[in-house]
Amino acid sequence: MANYLELTKEEAKSLYDGLCKEYEEYKARGLKLDMSRGKPAALQIDISNKMLDVLSSTEDCVVNGIDCRNYGVLDGIPAVKELFAPIVGTSAENLIIGGNSSLTLMYDLIAKGMTHGLKDSPVPWSQVPGRKFLCPAPGYDRHFAITETFGFELITIPMTPTGPDMDMVEELVSKDPDIKGIWCVPKYSNPDGITYSDETVKRFATLKPAAPDFAIMWDNAYVIHDLYEDKDELLNLMEEAEKCGTQDMVYTFVSTSKVTFPGSGVSVVASSKANVDYIKKLLFFQTISYDKLNQVRHLAFFKNTEGILEHMKKHADMLRPKFRMVIDKLESQLGGTGCGNWIDPKGGYFISYNAYKGCAKRIVALCKEAGIVLTGAGATFPYGKDPDDSNIRLAPSFPTTEELSQAMDIFCLCAKMATLEKLIEA
Repeated sequence: MANYLELTKEEAKSLYDGLCKEYEEYKARGLKLDMSRGKPAALQIDISNKMLDVLSSTEDCVVNGIDCRNYGVLDGIPAVKELFAPIVGTSAENLIIGGNSSLTLMYDLIAKGMTHGLKDSPVPWSQVPGRKFLCPAPGYDRHFAITETFGFELITIPMTPTGPDMDMVEELVSKDPDIKGIWCVPKYSNPDGITYSDETVKRFATLKPAAPDFAIMWDNAYVIHDLYEDKDELLNLMEEAEKCGTQDMVYTFVSTSKVTFPGSGVSVVASSKANVDYIKKLLFFQTISYDKLNQVRHLAFFKNTEGILEHMKKHADMLRPKFRMVIDKLESQLGGTGCGNWIDPKGGYFISYNAYKGCAKRIVALCKEAGIVLTGAGATFPYGKDPDDSNIRLAPSFPTTEELSQAMDIFCLCAKMATLEKLIEA
């Protein structure tokens, strides 16, 4: 396939005219396909349907001697904490079991930092006018939005093949006490699919921030979302931090949002025992307990941690062909053209496409005209501003295989068109 960057303007214009005709044919089909978010497909959700029938009597609702229909047990049923502790990578006493969304737990922790401060905060964060948060990018738009909502200045940290630029992280946090934390998706990062290297994890554990209340927001959303047996391995930050005496910096989050029912899962926040005790004191005035019957349903359905891992293999079997299709389409239709590059992840929910500089917004707009909805260009950067207008997050999970095939054909066509337009204009 021709390298578009080596074409003359006349050659580029001729090729572009041909692609435009093909594009108009796609537009005429009136397609409506959605690849905008990492939603599980209906067939993935179906494999958890038996969970709906696991509770049918009073006896089913009693666990650890607790009648889970009633008030109490603020931090979660002990057996459920034991169920998730091996996945989180710490002891059960360091866990709080929350509601259906780990994002809610993250928002709530930042909110508590604003109103009360974290355990070691000199003052509540609302009293720090120059408060800042580090945002590895490309990253998760909803993370960035949380801290933006609370008035933090968002500082972009470039992502590398081994995780965030740790030289930059160490330099910034060691000098500025107004930097209160960093967002991280350490395994199969959203959207790049990068897993942080052992060295990166160890450097996080040995950070020496100027802020005594610096928080590593370790959103390990895809810790068990492997696509292949040859999976990425992530070093346990909580263990590394304990070795260094820095465990109070680390807040780990997981959930079953893409494991069971996205709207009715359970979530977990884990940290040091001292942090958990502090959070529980504040939660005492906020809620009597989270949904314990949902916790019981998950326990009855999975039975043990191994049951969760076996369940995830079913997800992998459904997702793997979709991820392979996206990568194969990119390689066969865009490989060698100079239109962009991408990473072939071993897990997670996204594929990150880096378009020719200045083309991402145009590609997304062209796709929308042809009936393909993508995540907005720039969404993976703080304030929605990608300085290179390059990154596009592809979400293969929700469409059917047939829909995904059509969507990727159109996406590749639009990537070619946008690149050629930029080259012709130059």
